[in-house]
Amino acid sequence: MRILLATDAWAPQINGVVRTLRNTIDQLVRFGHEVEVISPDGFRTVPLPTYPEIRLALSPDREVRRRFDAFDPEAIHIATEGPIGLATRRVCLARGLRFTTAYHTRFPEYISARTGLPPGLIYPLVRWFHGAADAVMVGTPALRDELARRGFRHLRDWSRGVDVDLFRPATRAESPWPRPVFLFTGRVAVEKNLDAFLSLDLPGTKVVVGDGPAHAALARRHPSVVFAGMHTGESLVHQYRQADVFVFPSLTDTFGLVMLEAMACGVPVAAFPVSGPIDVVTSPAAGVLDHDLRAACLRALELDRDAVRRHAERFSWETCSRQFESNLVAARCGPVRERGDRTDSPEPP
Repeated sequence: MRILLATDAWAPQINGVVRTLRNTIDQLVRFGHEVEVISPDGFRTVPLPTYPEIRLALSPDREVRRRFDAFDPEAIHIATEGPIGLATRRVCLARGLRFTTAYHTRFPEYISARTGLPPGLIYPLVRWFHGAADAVMVGTPALRDELARRGFRHLRDWSRGVDVDLFRPATRAESPWPRPVFLFTGRVAVEKNLDAFLSLDLPGTKVVVGDGPAHAALARRHPSVVFAGMHTGESLVHQYRQADVFVFPSLTDTFGLVMLEAMACGVPVAAFPVSGPIDVVTSPAAGVLDHDLRAACLRALELDRDAVRRHAERFSWETCSRQFESNLVAARCGPVRERGDRTDSPEPP
């Protein structure tokens, strides 16, 4: 099957969306599909306001139409709600093509964290974007239920996986910092709620691996925290291995792929009991969820690392990519289905 995947999130960005898409594409190719990716590569781009590391395509409509004509897709998936996602959506609606979308990111909450606007003002736009899709893929049951309550329809499960060959335990790595080591990896941005972790009174050392727009401000506020910068591949694995607990303070993530990476390395998770962690840390042997994050961190120190690893082994990229494959719809399978929540308007009302 020829699958067209449209995304505004792509390399050189390093985040859960990009890792998910890349691993899913690898599996789809292994399954025998042909995948064409429309990403910001090849477009003129501008930096995203407040997040210059992310670049958005300028006026992508003509090139998106050209790529459609050249590839003639049999299935279409729109991964993001940015300029490329919007351009792809417009082509699909204009040509009467079916497509699927995914809810990777809580944009209403992220915009609220940056601007102070209530999320309720943004949700109608996001619901409008996804309302034209034949299926909206979501990472966890908790998120599916939440979006259903907000009026989203045709929600389908699409879980996440972890490369258990790369992210693997080993003899506990020596730490250059006093133990216990409490680690966070990921985007260093306001929506990750890092202050809730970095302000905790904990023994040992707090370490942040990653980079982002909040780095400088957080480093000034928390001078005792180790900001270790960006790491990938085996270097990132080493960072996980020398940690005693992985701390995930986010309240807005739709999944939290980094939790799986940590657990695959045998590192227990401490997090709040919110969407994302409640669907990933489903065993008390793998981590501790508590509204008191400090208590969760200290109790996680007592968990068995072998049991944590066994929990992570339940998540595979092959399984979740088969979910993705089964959620796809044929782009030209008869007339586009009529339904009340679908809009043929290319722009929000």
